[in-house]
Amino acid sequence: MNNAAKVIKLSVPSCDGKLSVEAALKGRRSIRDYKEGPVDLREVSQLLWAAQGISRPGRYRTCPSAGALYPLELQVVAGKVDGLPAGIYRYDCAIHALSLEGEGDVRPNLARAALGQSMISLAPVTIAISAIFERSRRKYGERGVRYVFMEAGHAAQNIHLQAVSLNLGTVVIGAFRDEQVKCVLGLQPDESPLLLMPVGKLPMDRA
Repeated sequence: MNNAAKVIKLSVPSCDGKLSVEAALKGRRSIRDYKEGPVDLREVSQLLWAAQGISRPGRYRTCPSAGALYPLELQVVAGKVDGLPAGIYRYDCAIHALSLEGEGDVRPNLARAALGQSMISLAPVTIAISAIFERSRRKYGERGVRYVFMEAGHAAQNIHLQAVSLNLGTVVIGAFRDEQVKCVLGLQPDESPLLLMPVGKLPMDRA
C-alpha cells in the first residue's frame, strides 16, 4: 500500500446541529453497552472534529490549549465503521483526515490492555486520546503537565456532547495498563495514552 492510499479524507464537519448545547448537556450519560451494528464514518469524522478539529483561521481548534501548543493526539481504533476498514488510524486535524497506522481489528487486544473492559471489544469504534507532554513542558515546565490533563478533559467532554447530538453513546475510560495500550496503539516513545472512549449506537432502552 502506498502512502497516498493510507490517507483517508473525512467529510466536512457539520456546524449546525439541531440539538442545543443545553439539551446535549442534559442528555450526556456514560454509556457502556451499545446496540449491535456499525457506526458511520461521517459520525466518526464529526466526533474527531469536535475533539480537536480546526474551528477558525489560524488553526485554532475546538477546545482550548494552553499557549496553543496542542499536545494531544487522537487515534481511532476501528472495528465496525461503515466506510473504514478495521485498523488503527491517527487523526490529522490540519487536513481533517485519517492516516492508517495499523491494519486489522485490534479491539480485543485493546480491551485486554484496559483490564478486560468488554465495552471496548463490543463498541464498533474507540477514540483514544494521547499526549506528547514535552510540547507543553517546553514552555510551562512541570506546570504544563496540568494543562495537558485539562485539555484532555475538554476534548473528552466535546466528544461526549457531540455523541449525544448524534444519538450515540460513549464513556471515558482511564483504567488501563499504559504500556500495553501504548503497544497496541503503536504510540511513539514520547507519547502517553490518557483515555479511551468506546463509541456505539445507543441500546434500545436508551435511544
